[in-house]
Amino acid sequence: MANMYDHAYDLEKAIRESEEFKGLKAAYDTVMNDESSKQMFENFRNIQLELQQKQMQGQEITEEEVQKAQSVVQVVQQNEQIAKLMEQEQRLNIAINDISRIITKPLEELYGQSDMQ
Repeated sequence: MANMYDHAYDLEKAIRESEEFKGLKAAYDTVMNDESSKQMFENFRNIQLELQQKQMQGQEITEEEVQKAQSVVQVVQQNEQIAKLMEQEQRLNIAINDISRIITKPLEELYGQSDMQ
């Protein structure tokens, strides 16, 4: 019988071979091969990462930073290649969230049963 790590590696392989991942990779490659889109996307990601780091460190995000991020998002979403990339990323995230719910089901059932006893 295979152990759960073997199954995890099988799952990784299945994700890499999935249509969701292939679509994301193709969209990512398209953005990275267009200098304008690449620069715009990298700027967007940097702003996202900066705000996430501030949140994790417990720092307050200013209204100015929120407005800057929102304006960058609006510009980025108008780029067809980046919009497609974001759409493909969302599709893969939905699949991964579904998988996460499936693999955590034993824990949910275990703790759900202990509440009933």
